[in-house]
Amino acid sequence: MKQLKKIGFLLLAFTLVVACNTKNKEEHEKHQYKESIYYTCSMDPQIKEDKPGKCPICHMDLTPIQKDNGASNEISLSDQQMKLGNITTAIISESQSSLQAGYTGVLTINQEKIKSISARAMGRIEKLYFKTEGDYIQKNQAVYQLYSEPIAIAKQDYVTAYRQLAMPGDFGKNAKNMLDAARQKLVFYGLSNAQIESIKKTNEVSPYTTFYSTYSGTISEIVATEGSYVMEGAAIIKLADLSSLWLETQVNVNYAKSLRLGQTATISFMDYPTKTIKAAISFINPEINPDSRLLLIRMEVPNPNMLLKPGMQANAQLIQSNLKGMFIPIDAVIRDENATFIWVEKSHGVFENVMVETGVESNGMIEIKSEIDPNKKVVITGAYAINSEYKFRKGNDPMAGMKM
Repeated sequence: MKQLKKIGFLLLAFTLVVACNTKNKEEHEKHQYKESIYYTCSMDPQIKEDKPGKCPICHMDLTPIQKDNGASNEISLSDQQMKLGNITTAIISESQSSLQAGYTGVLTINQEKIKSISARAMGRIEKLYFKTEGDYIQKNQAVYQLYSEPIAIAKQDYVTAYRQLAMPGDFGKNAKNMLDAARQKLVFYGLSNAQIESIKKTNEVSPYTTFYSTYSGTISEIVATEGSYVMEGAAIIKLADLSSLWLETQVNVNYAKSLRLGQTATISFMDYPTKTIKAAISFINPEINPDSRLLLIRMEVPNPNMLLKPGMQANAQLIQSNLKGMFIPIDAVIRDENATFIWVEKSHGVFENVMVETGVESNGMIEIKSEIDPNKKVVITGAYAINSEYKFRKGNDPMAGMKM
């Protein structure tokens, strides 16, 4: 009897121990599961809570998410997720490519073909014969009339010397030298030979002198006004030769590295869709804009029939042939304020982000200048889907805290 009681007691104790262990195991598993789950918001993935509730930002119900215990720069995806995200990979290697890039700009006046009609002596602008910018001035057309005492004195000296030529002896000989000196001064003041010769025929010297253009061009600026006083050398009117124009545009510095002076570009125009012109690069700015990382280049565009006008929008197509490098689709590169990176398949379904340096981009492709493991596949489609899933799961950017 005592033996049976003893056996019963042992069975009861064993049952109690097993039950306790089972309960502890269930509680431990439940605790582990609870610790492996967090709650986040699909609209605001930076929100991470340890219990259900609503998003404090958008007030949507929080979604339970299984914690990803992989490396900080890795993410694991199922085959179904990869299919839904249209994620494809490929091994990239160096290839030869021709890149064509288009850059827009506005036609401007060729500053090297601007000429200034200036005052040849101090005086007052009595009359302007052209008062509208854009007017065309032919060579030898009257431009302005100047009241000038210095020119009037030079005219008087010339007339006096001319009248003394007929005097006998040394007066006549000295008059010849005086006449030559007075003539040279009038030439210096900008009078033409015809104007100088006409002075001999007048009995009264006029303080007013009309000046004529020595070249043709379109008025780009009228500096002086009627009645204003000008100093010797001051600009009156500026003329532009529009037979050639400038097209200035901003080029990506990575693309600009291989550009050269004299390189030909194909120029098209929004106002003339069917018209194209070949133009040569005439200037490459040695200074890079530190904010935009763009470089100014200038092309000289021929305009022999004056069809093109300053202010027209134009597009320059620049082609670089036989470029060697590693090129992938632009959408495969993730760019943010901290870094530029790509996603690489570490193993099947496991992806890691890799920081890269990029180069030229054109025709939907971008150059990867950083060295990439040739045995690893690069994500070429679906990179943004991986990036979004990473942020959703881990609640932060893959490159958070990192800088280029």
